[in-house]
Amino acid sequence: MKRANSLSVLSPFALCSVAFALAPTFTARATDDAKPPAPVVVELFTSEGCSSCPPADALLMKFENAQPIQGAKVIAIEEHVDYWNHDGWTDPYSSADWTQRQVDYVLKFKDKTPYTPQMIVDGQTQMTGAQEPQARDAIQQAASQPQTDITLAGGDSSGNSQDFKVRVGKLTGNTDKDSAEIWLAVTESGLASSVKAGENAGRDLRHAPVLRSLHKIGTARGNGDTTFDSSTKVKFNSTWKRQNVQIVVFIQDKKSMRILGAAAVPAST
Repeated sequence: MKRANSLSVLSPFALCSVAFALAPTFTARATDDAKPPAPVVVELFTSEGCSSCPPADALLMKFENAQPIQGAKVIAIEEHVDYWNHDGWTDPYSSADWTQRQVDYVLKFKDKTPYTPQMIVDGQTQMTGAQEPQARDAIQQAASQPQTDITLAGGDSSGNSQDFKVRVGKLTGNTDKDSAEIWLAVTESGLASSVKAGENAGRDLRHAPVLRSLHKIGTARGNGDTTFDSSTKVKFNSTWKRQNVQIVVFIQDKKSMRILGAAAVPAST
């Protein structure tokens, strides 16, 4: 397990640009009628330079691909930190922004420093990334909590961009006087590396869906049936394989960092 040396503060993420075209829709619902699997966001802070991380990466892939937990729909987000990059191998998927997101969790959980692999379930429960029984229990517990409805619809695609429509229903499970922020993440699955140096030198590493982009697109407001309704244009890097790209929207209390609801759809190809 690797811990970072210090906490640093980075600039906030930029807001996405706005646009929309209608298309098939995914809705995460809070009702008990049909009881669909509840979306649960599972974040893993990891690095290709960390020899303790591959088992955690494999566990997250298992959760994403097999969906083995009844009543839960795991939305996996693998976030590669950059504080391992000075130990011989520069992780090609690492970002100082993802390190800063982990730092925010460190402050929430009152830890001393960030470490890898760290798994966080719906922003509320943390554990060392390869602890499967603890992770399963946390996911099951998160799936049993009230969920805020999120409807996410993919629209027309043009070149390296696509429009998405986002609607957030009545807030459920939010903390009084806390601000509920809406985030849009882009992940890419099927990524792998042949590591040439560092603790994993000589190993071929495969990854769960890797975080490629994360932007705050708004804030849920009011107590009505609709607390956010807007459109956004997502731009894709030309190096990403669109058939492996997924769009994830989640709503998260700013202070408590609890994730209140989530939805995910594939990008168009």
